[in-house]
Amino acid sequence: MVVTTWVVVADGSRARIFETPGLKLDLREIQDLVNVVAGGPALSEKDREKFAETVANCVEQGRLHHRYQRLRFAVEPKFLGMLRARLSRETREMIVEEINEDLSALDAREIQAHLRRH
Repeated sequence: MVVTTWVVVADGSRARIFETPGLKLDLREIQDLVNVVAGGPALSEKDREKFAETVANCVEQGRLHHRYQRLRFAVEPKFLGMLRARLSRETREMIVEEINEDLSALDAREIQAHLRRH
């Protein structure tokens, strides 16, 4: 059986989830979540925390439905803390790498190149 890895690339305003087979970096985007807040582009801490909950729920659902066996995070540092705090112990144990950087504005090819360097 091929192990599937989910790669979560996020900051407080956008989260992109990619999947890749095994240890290869052949990213295929499967979800693009955007933190849309009524009232403009400025996100409050509360908005970011609610979005962390949304992203965590998506990752948790993926685990519960056996869509991946490994997780890699490339997430803006403060948002990474918010996200990890909302993940179950079982999901946190699936994390094989955390990169404290915001790569969410990059395209898939640029993200792959960046992850290869880590």
